[in-house]
Amino acid sequence: MFGSRRDRGGEEVVCIACGDQLPRGDAREYDKEGDRWDRHDKEFEYLCGDCHGDLCHQPRDGLESLLADVEREVDHPTSEEFAAVFQREVVARATEGDADRDRR
Repeated sequence: MFGSRRDRGGEEVVCIACGDQLPRGDAREYDKEGDRWDRHDKEFEYLCGDCHGDLCHQPRDGLESLLADVEREVDHPTSEEFAAVFQREVVARATEGDADRDRR
């Protein structure tokens, strides 16, 4: 009744990790927000199977907002500047989380 996902008009996509071009049906969707099931108003990026397999599949709640906050604080940081700001933000957010848990 329905065509397979591999038959989607021969659309080609590019793997964001290695740059290889591959058929859309062979690619894995990557959602930087970590929730590929919520599809409303999103544009997905794609990974080839090998690069997808190399990903860490652990939850990353809040990681994108953390990285965006670090980027806003330091424009074009060196690795050392980025690491320092990132560490400070992680500790601050963990401390806020501990305080929230203590209030409960």
